[in-house]
Amino acid sequence: MKFLLDTHVLLWAAATPLKLSKTARKLLDDSANELFFSAASIWEIAIKRGITKASINIESHVLRRALIDNEYSEISITGEHAAAIEVLPHIHKDPFDRILIAQAITEGITLITVDPVLLKYPGPIRKV
Repeated sequence: MKFLLDTHVLLWAAATPLKLSKTARKLLDDSANELFFSAASIWEIAIKRGITKASINIESHVLRRALIDNEYSEISITGEHAAAIEVLPHIHKDPFDRILIAQAITEGITLITVDPVLLKYPGPIRKV
């Protein structure tokens, strides 16, 4: 299966994997699964580190390189993804989460998240 990891899942997988549920660790460890990350998550981390979010202990460029080195595939933000946000219901106001949802729907990839609010959206979203 193909999975797009939300930003929390990416950060936990990279820095504190024990924060992930057993289900999440199992999905990430299964070599049959294709794992994706979004440029939006790297952007979000860079912005939050820039405003001194102490809880993010990894630099965005270091995380990106580590993900690529570990065979994660990067999804760029396209105009198609941006336009898909327009038709999403206004459930969640976080623009980074909204672009991840739009990418998952547009690309047909399941978004895995720890945020139960995201499950209210239509589309391929799974809480882990």
